[in-house]
Amino acid sequence: MAEAQWIDLVDPDEAELQRRFGPMLHPRAIARLLEPAKHEDEPRPTIERQGDYVFGVVLVAVAVPEEDRVYYQEIDIVLALGLLLTVRKTPPGEEPYDTSDVHATCDADGGTTKPGMVLYHLVDDIAERYLDLIDALNDEIDELEDNVEDWPAARVRERISGLRHDLLHIRRTLAPTRDAVRRVVDGRIGLEGAKIFTPDVQLHFADAYDKLLRASDGLELSRDLVAGVRDYSQAKIANDQNEVMKRLTAVASILLLPTFIVGLYGQNFRHIPELHWGFGYWWSWAWILATTVLQIVYYRRKGWL
Repeated sequence: MAEAQWIDLVDPDEAELQRRFGPMLHPRAIARLLEPAKHEDEPRPTIERQGDYVFGVVLVAVAVPEEDRVYYQEIDIVLALGLLLTVRKTPPGEEPYDTSDVHATCDADGGTTKPGMVLYHLVDDIAERYLDLIDALNDEIDELEDNVEDWPAARVRERISGLRHDLLHIRRTLAPTRDAVRRVVDGRIGLEGAKIFTPDVQLHFADAYDKLLRASDGLELSRDLVAGVRDYSQAKIANDQNEVMKRLTAVASILLLPTFIVGLYGQNFRHIPELHWGFGYWWSWAWILATTVLQIVYYRRKGWL
């Protein structure tokens, strides 16, 4: 049985890779390992065979609830008989992926000797982090739902847009990661003459695949929750606009009758009886006050004021 040698590098330079792995890796693989980490969900996660070794790229989406944002950690993988090489890349202004939990799991597993099992523990940890990420996003959605009545409409729209953007990008990393692990489970990746992905290793990868499936289902549920909050927010805005229209209608109606009375007695006709009446002025004021008070009482009972 091949002893698993796990070489874990963080942002290595070209000289180190050429010195240690130049004869083993294709120049394109070396170039890919040297590419800097990007801000967004690129490159596309994959696990594929390249000659006599397996090359993989996985991305881990990390939520920062305090800042309402998500960033991505990239891990490049080279798997050969008896060797697992991981290259962790530091995102701009962030921290690289922490493998301490994976090392602890491997040690607790009795110091596994299969490189495929070491890779499984790494993938399983990534799957667990995606599950934790979905829980964190659901907490963010719950917070938004609880405050949609209190926050300004502009802030609610901005937060909904940010969450939908994050969910879309997470889906673009989670789905190919799940598909890549599925290829391992189905036995579509292997090395000639090397028993790396043995049946027992594939069974373990099936557990990681199940977690990624659960994360995918949770992500779809999160998208539905965000859509529900968006629909509720839009309905609230429409209802608020209706309330404003009711108030404007009530105010316009209240001002209409006094305007009519003033216009009636302001006509330039000589034979208007109230003009020659001693109480004519107070008569017009009585009608103005009476119609105004009656309308205010009526609209308050209807809840328009």
